[in-house]
Amino acid sequence: MDGRRRNPYELTQDTPVYVISVAAQLSGLHPQTLRQYDRLGLVSPDRAAGRGRRYSARDIELLRQVQQLSQAEGINLAGIKRIIELENQVAALQARVAELEGALDGAAATMRQREAAVHASYRRDLVPYQEVQQTSALVVWRPKRQQQPD
Repeated sequence: MDGRRRNPYELTQDTPVYVISVAAQLSGLHPQTLRQYDRLGLVSPDRAAGRGRRYSARDIELLRQVQQLSQAEGINLAGIKRIIELENQVAALQARVAELEGALDGAAATMRQREAAVHASYRRDLVPYQEVQQTSALVVWRPKRQQQPD
């Protein structure tokens, strides 16, 4: 959530408002097919106080997707269930990646602020060190001869 209070009467994609007969009509499926999909776990609508099914707009879209995969693509219901599970897993992982990217951006911004604070705290009376340039000069060392005693 974004911190704002939501209106309890606001309708979203996930608001369960359609009874099974309306959901069946909107999805182009028979109500018994919707019950079967619920039993198989393909589409799980919310339940009203009297245990009646209530479908959301997202559920209706999922029902249409199940029908498309089943009839047009020829995928069996077990395959469709696996596809839906994998799509949900991908969506959850994408949300987690976005969350981690946000945390990383925040940490990087904090690091930049702390680095700027450290640079601002440097003493200005220090002399920066400059490297001595290397030369190719050759130095020959010869030991002094010791004088012999007389």
